[in-house]
Amino acid sequence: MINKIPILKALKNDRWVRPFIKQYKKTLILAIFLGILTFICGGGLMFCAGYLISKAATKPENILLIYVPIVLTRAFGIARPAVRYIERLVSHNWVLKMTSKFRQKLYDSLEKDATTFTSKYQLGDVLGLLSDDVSHIQNLYLRTIFPMFVAYGLYAVIVIGLGALSPLMGLWMLLVYGLMIFAIPIWSVLVNGARQSYQKQVQDELYIDLTDNVMGVTDWILSGRSNEFLKLHVNSQKNLLVVNRAMKKFERLRDFLVQMLYLLIIVSLVIWGSIKFGGRSYDYTNWIAAFVLAVFPMVEAFAALPAAAQETNVYKDSLDRLNNLPKADNKKIKEINITAPYEISLIDVRYTYPKTEKEVLRGISLDIKPGEKLAILGRSGAGKSTLASLLRGDYSPTSGQVTLNGIETDQFGDQMAKYFSVINQKPYLFNTTIANNLRLGNEDANEEQLWDVLRRVGLDEMVQNLPKGLDTEVDEAGLRFSGGERHRLALARILLKDTPIVLLDEPTVGLDPVTEQAVIDTFMSQLKTKTLIWITHHLKGIDQMDQVVFIENGRINMQGSPQELWENEKRYRELKRADQGI
Repeated sequence: MINKIPILKALKNDRWVRPFIKQYKKTLILAIFLGILTFICGGGLMFCAGYLISKAATKPENILLIYVPIVLTRAFGIARPAVRYIERLVSHNWVLKMTSKFRQKLYDSLEKDATTFTSKYQLGDVLGLLSDDVSHIQNLYLRTIFPMFVAYGLYAVIVIGLGALSPLMGLWMLLVYGLMIFAIPIWSVLVNGARQSYQKQVQDELYIDLTDNVMGVTDWILSGRSNEFLKLHVNSQKNLLVVNRAMKKFERLRDFLVQMLYLLIIVSLVIWGSIKFGGRSYDYTNWIAAFVLAVFPMVEAFAALPAAAQETNVYKDSLDRLNNLPKADNKKIKEINITAPYEISLIDVRYTYPKTEKEVLRGISLDIKPGEKLAILGRSGAGKSTLASLLRGDYSPTSGQVTLNGIETDQFGDQMAKYFSVINQKPYLFNTTIANNLRLGNEDANEEQLWDVLRRVGLDEMVQNLPKGLDTEVDEAGLRFSGGERHRLALARILLKDTPIVLLDEPTVGLDPVTEQAVIDTFMSQLKTKTLIWITHHLKGIDQMDQVVFIENGRINMQGSPQELWENEKRYRELKRADQGI
């Protein structure tokens, strides 16, 4: 039966939860001890209070019979919140330490395939890994593993403590509490856990169907099938409601059984107390009240275990996704130092995306000389962006070689940033000051250097007229500025970085013709000493390039200088005229 519990299967070959528990086991043991001590203090408080109240109602033989319980009640009353506070600090420190290392390991693992996410994962998968799955693992620690260990430790204390007073009562508590912390949680996982997994599946399918149908609701209406659309959603919703009702019904039954077990424990203590202390005249009522009241603070430790165990079915999916990630590559990349002139060479480069097995590039050979201006053109899906990723070293070619000064670009790793800068279609500006955004190119840049690059890209007057100048906040994603201004700020950042090679990945998409021409002119004038690789989909500004390459179906279809192509390629002339509207 244990082998049927999904979370245990997921943990069997786990490399994401167990290693961190082992690494921080000392802190975990301390947190568990403090957790058990918290409940012991709570039980001790109620035990002493129960004895004190019942004893004070009778004539005590000795003042110490009242004074000692008063002192103990005060001691336990102070100790319980103090110990609980310390326990919360230790347990959350334990969890935060583990999840910080967990996140680091996750990012290292994701970084290995960071640039291939679009081919291997959907955006929702990545967001799920970085958000939901990390949250689920944190909940697994806080809401399942830690409470479970505390309950087990408290269970041992109760059984041993009562067993020392009465072995038979100790065995009885072993059985009753065992049902509460083992049998009912396992039953909850097997029965309601399966329903919970099905519920999540139905909810996901309902969400997908509803989203797709709402996006295409016009088609449903125009085809006269609007009633069918409504029925489809209603039927799916009914299936979900059936599952929800079954889960709620089971939860009510489960909670009732837990309460009945607690009632059984209380009745058992009353009967046991009557037998154990009944020979001491009316004094036995003091002990019955003490033992019965001591049980109530323990409810919190045990009652939540079935629901926490049930939730592990949700955590199981997160564990499966995490364990299917590639192992992080922790080996250090050796330092690479190359000097000018910088030459890029592509030799019979082919690339196939792992998931689709579609060959995007089919034998590209190309040389990019130092200081050369190269334009790469082609329709969407022709392989331009893939080629750019190979040039930066983000991808490794399936076959062939992409080298920078004879060293394969995928060997540089993060060191490629010393030689290569990129401006994308939508340059990203962070929600901080203009100065901070510019200093991403050079952290040590002084104010004079910042104004110099702003002048070079034609933004110095605009920034001077802002209320706070360089300290003006750019707003999230740089929405304070127009598209052309964001491109110029991105260029200013690159000028501060001063890398020898700059790649422009369709930087003028979405700009109006006037702004586009102005941005292109700025790029060309300010990057004239750099090796410039410009990926574009149309021919505006192409005459300023040294070499033009057309890619079609993963192959070079046309190649040469703008003048050579105009003279020798009829198709180029047709494309040029069409682009100019002639």
